Amino acid sequence: MNGVAYVAGAPSPPNTPYDADVIILALDRPRETVQAICSALRQTGVSHHIFVLDQGSAPANLHQLARFVAQQQGVTLFRVAHNRGVAGGRNCASALGHGRVILGLDNDAEFATADAVARAVAAIDADPDLAAIGFRIVAHATGIDDLSSWGYPKTLLEHAAGVFEAATFIGAGHAIRRAAWHQAGRYDEALFFCWEEFDFSLRAINLGWRVRYHGDIVVRHKVSRERRQEWSGERWFFSVRNRLYIARKWGAPWISLAPRYAGYLLKGLLRGTALQTIRALPAAIRLSASIPVGELSSQARIYLRRHDKVHRGSPLLRIRHELFGRLS
Repeated sequence: MNGVAYVAGAPSPPNTPYDADVIILALDRPRETVQAICSALRQTGVSHHIFVLDQGSAPANLHQLARFVAQQQGVTLFRVAHNRGVAGGRNCASALGHGRVILGLDNDAEFATADAVARAVAAIDADPDLAAIGFRIVAHATGIDDLSSWGYPKTLLEHAAGVFEAATFIGAGHAIRRAAWHQAGRYDEALFFCWEEFDFSLRAINLGWRVRYHGDIVVRHKVSRERRQEWSGERWFFSVRNRLYIARKWGAPWISLAPRYAGYLLKGLLRGTALQTIRALPAAIRLSASIPVGELSSQARIYLRRHDKVHRGSPLLRIRHELFGRLS
């Protein structure tokens, strides 16, 4: 299937219906990946299959991972020859199974409890309009909220242990209803890395689905530095490029994105990533040159205003917070 090769483990998922597929992308760091798989193997109260997709690990690391997977039940390891990015990798791994819920877990993360997958499946099953849920992401060592994985308005941090409607979810730990996954059209692989969950969520919301944050389902994140894109490098470039591209996908004229881009320029100067910010604009223009421009429905705009924009404040207020927060 599109260059995907079987490596080790169960030849295929069960032929009969089951609840969930747990997908884990691997790129080196085999020790952390094994620990992530173990946390998925410990899940109880739910029928599930675990798919691990390796995206170009060094041969020794792939061999180490394959040796572990070969000894497990309910786990399959596949590989592709090169890194297809987060969006492409998740698309590929999700297509391998047929569980009615797709759960994503970063390979430097672990489920905090043995009932996390069961709770996620139950939440999806209980609400027929729910497309996806994001889990609470905490630092593995401390149990404190991982602020680098908080993709919601900062004013909602005080509700990190609660449940609220949202405009996106965080990929380190999440669940997607497979029916919504197919209807909304999977991840946009042009994004490669960064904002792919937001892009998917917008398409789902525009179709009448909802997205929810579930702070009662927890993932412990190690924030591994190996193979991690840093904000001082390509990570910031992808963040700016992809966010501008997504806005353009939904009909925003480039001139209307000037204030947003000015905010990114300011952040780039403060973070020492000005060159990455400058490089991102022409890249976003090239990326969006051939895409059809869509329009959010009035229902989707109301949803986004009620569950996201109202919590963020004005762009000017956010720029002031960014500036004075860093200078204080």
